[in-house]
Amino acid sequence: ILKKYDIRLTKTLGQNFLTDINIIRKIVDEGDLEASDFVLEIGPGIGSMTCEIAKRAGKVAAVEIDRHLIPALKETLNGFSNVQLINEDIMKLDINALTKDWKGSLKVISNLPYYITTPIIMLLLESETEWDTLVFMVQKEVAQRLAAEPGTKDYSSLSVAVKYYSEPKLAFTVSRNCFIPKPDVDSA
Repeated sequence: ILKKYDIRLTKTLGQNFLTDINIIRKIVDEGDLEASDFVLEIGPGIGSMTCEIAKRAGKVAAVEIDRHLIPALKETLNGFSNVQLINEDIMKLDINALTKDWKGSLKVISNLPYYITTPIIMLLLESETEWDTLVFMVQKEVAQRLAAEPGTKDYSSLSVAVKYYSEPKLAFTVSRNCFIPKPDVDSA
């Protein structure tokens, strides 16, 4: 797909695409999805994880900032009538309007762009939307801070903020070798 659409990954947008289907399934499994769930995916890339989410959820809103990825996403997601593709910056999107009429559970499953991880997480936690589950793939070090307990070396103001709104846990780690291009760090 990258070749077909002449997609050049942009480091400034934190584009590292997950390529291991087993890891994609493990991430989606963490969301414990049902047909009554609305799932927000931030940065779907070319739609690998979006397809897996769409097979299990009632509705998926895939928010992609890079307009160059939209044609590839449209092709990848062509067979799914439950996916809404949104070409927008998540930091500017009215999330509450997007989710306000949904009657089932509200969830987020996303391989977050590493350069803007904390602002996105805080945006979601501080929004008026009452999320049931948030599943993020982030840099391993950030995941350790998100789930850190008081008195540990990873415990920080980020740990305090996230624990104020949620009960974070580190589910599993992912090797940098599972991405194209390969990032400099492992993920979790």
